[in-house]
Amino acid sequence: MGARWGLRSKSAVALLLACVVALIPALLFGWGAMKDIRDHSAEAYARNLTQLNRQHIAAPISRELALSQRLAHSLGTRQWLQDESSSLKRTRFFDEAEGFRSEFLDKSYFVVVDATRNYYSNTPDSPVSQIRRYKLGPESAADAWYFKARNISDDYQLLVSQNERDQTLQVRFNVLVRDAQNNLLGMTGSDLNLQPFIKAILSDLEPGVEPMLINSNGIIQVSSDAHPAYTQLYDLLTDETDRPALRKAMAEAQREPTRVQTLHAEIQGQPRLLALSYIEPLQWYVLTSVNLNAAHLIDQRWLWLLIISLAALMCVLLLGFGYAVEGLVIRPLKDLQQSAKAIAGGNYDAPITSQREDEIGELSKAFASMSDQVRRHTGELEGKVLERTQELEKANREMIAAHKKIDDSIDYASLIQRAILPDRQLGASLGDEHFVLWKPRDIVGGDFYVYRQNQDGYLLGIFDCAGHGVPGALMTMLARAAIDHAIDVAGEQDPAAILRETDLALRGMLGDAVLSRALATNTDAGLVWLDRSRSRLLFSGAKIALYASDGETVEELHGGRRALGDKRQGEYQNHQLTLHPGWTYYMCTDGFLDQAGGEQGFGFGNRRFTEMLREHARLPLKEQYAVFASRLAEYQGELPQRDDITVLSFRFDPEQ
Repeated sequence: MGARWGLRSKSAVALLLACVVALIPALLFGWGAMKDIRDHSAEAYARNLTQLNRQHIAAPISRELALSQRLAHSLGTRQWLQDESSSLKRTRFFDEAEGFRSEFLDKSYFVVVDATRNYYSNTPDSPVSQIRRYKLGPESAADAWYFKARNISDDYQLLVSQNERDQTLQVRFNVLVRDAQNNLLGMTGSDLNLQPFIKAILSDLEPGVEPMLINSNGIIQVSSDAHPAYTQLYDLLTDETDRPALRKAMAEAQREPTRVQTLHAEIQGQPRLLALSYIEPLQWYVLTSVNLNAAHLIDQRWLWLLIISLAALMCVLLLGFGYAVEGLVIRPLKDLQQSAKAIAGGNYDAPITSQREDEIGELSKAFASMSDQVRRHTGELEGKVLERTQELEKANREMIAAHKKIDDSIDYASLIQRAILPDRQLGASLGDEHFVLWKPRDIVGGDFYVYRQNQDGYLLGIFDCAGHGVPGALMTMLARAAIDHAIDVAGEQDPAAILRETDLALRGMLGDAVLSRALATNTDAGLVWLDRSRSRLLFSGAKIALYASDGETVEELHGGRRALGDKRQGEYQNHQLTLHPGWTYYMCTDGFLDQAGGEQGFGFGNRRFTEMLREHARLPLKEQYAVFASRLAEYQGELPQRDDITVLSFRFDPEQ
């Protein structure tokens, strides 16, 4: 009884001492961690609040600016500004402008005809009118904004003013309208009242947190009651050495508008964490000032809960450990002791004496007598059989898991490859005026296509990387990265430059790799730039051609003779075509042309492909897609697909 009590008491004392020893560094660490958590929480809160406040201002401004630019770049706007006297063009413009006005947040817009200086506008306060409001004059101070804005180098200008009636801030979007020769036709735009968005920034503020809006000169435009507007922020800094840091943070925020810059400074004697972000169109900064001593960013009530929980945890540990020692150690040892004595009283050798007086010592005495060879050999054999059985089961489970992992990896790779294909962007921009027939030979493949759009036109292209299956899919990842890099460097409007830059990027990626001579790493490519404003098409290819057909003739523009990443570097040139209504354009990889089929098992071939284009070029593109897929399947028959297949077709009407 004494030995059992001694083991239990020793265990409890050891656990209590371990808890006390661990508690001291834990408290010291916790104190430091609390300060780090507070600083980290303050910075995270300031960053998130700054980003949120930036979105409150930047989102509506970007939206209104985009709508104003769309109105300015509208074909109806340019046509009417070039012929103001045309009643048909006037009616068409004002009908279209009413659609834009319903989308503007302030439900208003204005337009100025530069040739006549006539000013038109429609607001929710007055009936819709197609009659000019007044004529601008260079001698009028009220009209100086227009004559100043018409000489800017950019396409737009944002003017911030204060409404004299209710003293609210208002932004005017002045967007210049130019013709194809960059001659000024006029100006259009809208107004936006910033007060609702400023109110959202200044409402529900936490103690010690102050948001501000400052301009590029550091002058406060909007703030809470703590600091009045039009105060120089630099003048509020207690330490003049903080001014260079603030200027540097503002410069960094201007260079990276999407990131939030932070710094520590003293404002009027109080330590502050400052977080700021740049609103590019407005050329203002969103700034959040957090007073680390006053802001309640962490609820300190949980500290008492933590202390109580810690004390309760220690009690539970002591009780649980005592119960565990009793149930898991002492009671089993007593049972084993009695079993060992029973075995020792049978056919086994006499017990061996031990000097230990606790349960462990008695267990040693009992089990020292267990020297029976049959029992030991039987136990060893059973253990080996069980071990081998478990090893076989484990190997079988690993084999099944490995097979499933390979299948899942390939399916996941297919999902990733499909995710990089621009189907949604093509559908949103070109709609029914395009189709893509994309059929990888395996679950994943080496063919893919790209699409980029800007305000001047569209960039479309198809690419055929060497290889099939997983190797081909991995090559598409390298090729896609090289193409994205090439577009960023060369821009969307020069397909030949994009191909040359892609070729250099692929060679740079694979230049240091140790590859077998039999391993192909080349990529066929075809790129088209659709210039909407000039109604023209630029094509450049690397072993991929561009076909164009009006249903009667088929024109073929050949690409360069060498693929991207070929052993010998190729030369790529731009070919220009004028866009004609009713013409349909096609690019395809060699998988379609080389597909074996028919009675003799020959490839589909270029002649059969061009005849198919001439026969069906005038059909709607959805019907062409069905015809192409049906003709390919019919020709292929029971033969396996030889290569990855991609056909990209589009139609563009310059008059739309």
